[in-house]
Amino acid sequence: MAARSEIRFLLNGAPVALGDVRPDETLLDYLRLRQRLTGTKEGCAEGDCGACTVLVGRLRKGELIYESVNACIRFLGSLDACHVVTVEHLKRADGSLHPVQQALVDHHGSQCGFCTPGFVMSLYALWMREPQPTERAVEKALQGNLCRCTGYEPIVRAALAASTYGNAASDPLLAERATVIAALNQMKDDARVEIGSGQDRLLVPANVDDFAAILENAPKATIVAGATDVGLWVTKFMREIAPVVFIGGLDELREIREDNGTIHIGAGVSYTDAFAFLAKRIPAFGALIDRIGGEQVRNMGTIGGNIANGSPIGDSPPPLIALGAMLTLRKGSGRRTIPLEDFFIDYGKQDRAPGEFVEAVTVPLPQKGSRFAVWKISKRRDEDITAVLGAFDIRITDGRVEAARIAYGGMAATPKRAKSVEKALVGKPWTEETVEAALAGYEKDFQPISDMRASADYRMMAAKNLLRRFYLESMGGSANLSRYEAA
Repeated sequence: MAARSEIRFLLNGAPVALGDVRPDETLLDYLRLRQRLTGTKEGCAEGDCGACTVLVGRLRKGELIYESVNACIRFLGSLDACHVVTVEHLKRADGSLHPVQQALVDHHGSQCGFCTPGFVMSLYALWMREPQPTERAVEKALQGNLCRCTGYEPIVRAALAASTYGNAASDPLLAERATVIAALNQMKDDARVEIGSGQDRLLVPANVDDFAAILENAPKATIVAGATDVGLWVTKFMREIAPVVFIGGLDELREIREDNGTIHIGAGVSYTDAFAFLAKRIPAFGALIDRIGGEQVRNMGTIGGNIANGSPIGDSPPPLIALGAMLTLRKGSGRRTIPLEDFFIDYGKQDRAPGEFVEAVTVPLPQKGSRFAVWKISKRRDEDITAVLGAFDIRITDGRVEAARIAYGGMAATPKRAKSVEKALVGKPWTEETVEAALAGYEKDFQPISDMRASADYRMMAAKNLLRRFYLESMGGSANLSRYEAA
């Protein structure tokens, strides 16, 4: 296996090769401390406020895709063969402002200005992919950007007006795309990157087989895909994470496809890519993904990482469990497949042997006649951590419950099915009386805790009310579940 001891990437218009990279060095620290590119700000250091937003471009199947990311939790070691774009790069050759910047000035979209560079970069990413966005598209693009003084109306007005200041098709990142693609292709030499020695090292595998080999030899290494959780281990908890294996650039893990009614999701598929695919096939799942973090977090975070993390409040496991998902685990060249629900053993404990990693998850589409829904309860609608999340896949035939799979997050030490509730429903007529009688099963299935997000009593009440809501909507109540039914 060919190897090299430096990472290579483009920073704005210049190539960079670094051999002195710490495993836990963030992109934000590199930009501000080493490059003195101080337009990128540190606000929260946990991927919440968006003040540190930059763009990262990466080649995928020959196409160059730019995404907004949080530099405060993005590790420098994850940037091999990428193009990093900061707010300083937007200035035109004559020194004038970029159309997005000028629109913000003219529409009074900045007061103290601290968060403004992050807003600029998020809106720049939107402007390039959707030059004339709807107001809803603007709001979605800014979910991960917080402003503490301006209010959002002038910022939204600026975003809607940006295209009147210039043509996105002539933007330098688009005009120079062929040059950037050629430079990034030259950096992709199919070599393993290994920097440092002993425990204090970072590795970037050449491919998935190389990743499997690395992990067999270093089973205690920290695996980093999107860093939306591991980043906080470093910035908030000051944890040692070395040695680190960065897998975000492994295209083999980023594949998502449908075969004969089953969706195959590689462990490295981001929330953004999953949304583009799942929203068309399982609309309720797409609506949930829209509420996971902000745009930057969805661009970085992965489905596989959310599963492997094992958090009882991870958003993707409950709907995947309700749908009957299967998990593929790999160690070396060997693989095994288990039901996803069996992967979660106890708090912080999963069915994963040393040197084994999550490779993929397969998800059956809802069967004809099934009703599928998922709802997230949190204090804020956008960019907030779950208090309770309920997912339901219930099939009703001739007015009776033929099958039911119900899973919750936030109700136990792991994502967990409500098996007593399911048993109380199956075979019974689909009526309000049946639903009310089944509610007693919740006390058998769950003993939730009280914490800063919700009390145990609130969680229990909310979980029960989600089943009531499912019933009411299935019967044509306040909303209609027909849009979630399988075709």
